[in-house]
Amino acid sequence: MARRGKKPKGRPINGWVILDKPKGMGSTDAVAKLKRLYFAQKTGHAGTLDPLASGMLPIAFGDATKTVPFVMDGRKVYRFTVRWGAETTTDDTEGTVAQSSELRPSEADIRLAMEDYVGEISQVPPTFSAIKIAGERAYDLAREGEVVEIAARTVSVHRLELKALPDAETAVFEAECGKGTYVRAIARDLGRDLGCYGHVIDLRRVSVGGFTEDDMVTLDDLEAAADEGRETLDAESVEAGATARVVDYGPLDEYLINPEAALSDLYEVMLSEEQAGRVLSGNSVLLRGRDAPASCDEAFATGHGRLIALGSIDQGQFHPRRVFGGRG
Repeated sequence: MARRGKKPKGRPINGWVILDKPKGMGSTDAVAKLKRLYFAQKTGHAGTLDPLASGMLPIAFGDATKTVPFVMDGRKVYRFTVRWGAETTTDDTEGTVAQSSELRPSEADIRLAMEDYVGEISQVPPTFSAIKIAGERAYDLAREGEVVEIAARTVSVHRLELKALPDAETAVFEAECGKGTYVRAIARDLGRDLGCYGHVIDLRRVSVGGFTEDDMVTLDDLEAAADEGRETLDAESVEAGATARVVDYGPLDEYLINPEAALSDLYEVMLSEEQAGRVLSGNSVLLRGRDAPASCDEAFATGHGRLIALGSIDQGQFHPRRVFGGRG
C-alpha cells in the first residue's frame, strides 16, 4: 500500500511581498524570516541582493514562485554612490584597497566616460560575486584565497545617469540594467577609465521588473502587522516563557500582491468560467474577440478573480503550459 505524502507545513498562501531589505541582511535570511512571519508553505525570491546593499527584494509565496523567472528577467534600477581614489578587491567597502590615485575627475570627464556604459557592454563581474566557476561560487573561492578569473560577458545597460556630485570624492549614479549586470563593475571600470579608480560605498535597488518603490514594505511594518495579529497571553503564560503566536494573518496578508503582478509585460487572456475550467484541466481554449492575438509566445490567463495559467497563443488558441491551482 502506497504511503500518503506528508502534509506540507504552513499556510498555502499565494502572492508577492516586495521587501525593502535593510543593509546587513542576506537575501536568504530575509526569505527565511518572511517565511516564518507568514507561516508560508512555499517561498522564493527574484534576484539576490548583497548584504551590503539595501532595497527591493521581491519575495514570492506559493503560486507566485512559478512567476519568479519573469521578474528576474525584467529590468532592474539601482542607485549607487561611488567614491573615487581607490579600487578595492571587492569593488565595494568590504574589500581592501587594491590600487589608488590622487586624481579626482571633473563632472565633464565623468559624463564623457559614462557614454561608453550605455547599451550592450562587455563586463567582467566582480571577483566577489555569485558567478559560478566549475560549480563553485566566485566569492567562496575568493574568500579561500584562490585566484579567481571570470570571463567577460555582454550585459545590457539601458540607462546610466549622474544624479549628484556631493563633493570631489563621490558621485551618485542611477542605472537601469538587464539581468546579470553588476553596478559594482560599472563603478570599477569607470574609475579605471577616468584614471582615478573607484568603488561603491552605497547601493540600493529601487525597481525590479514591474515592481516599483511604491510596492515596497519594510521589515518593521511587517513585524508590526504580525504583532497586530498575535494572541494575547495571560501573565501566567508569560511567566512560563510562552511565546505569542500569530493567530490573525489578516494584517500581514494586506501586504500581499497578486501573483500576476509579476507578469505585467505579458499579454493577459481573461477567461470565462467555462474556459477557466477547461484550462485548469490542462486543455486549450479558443480566444474570441477581434483584439485577441493570433499568436503570442508568452501569455497568462486569469479567471475566477485569480491567475489560472501561464502559456502561449497559437492560431488563436491559448495553450496552457503551467496551471495554477488545478491539475499540474
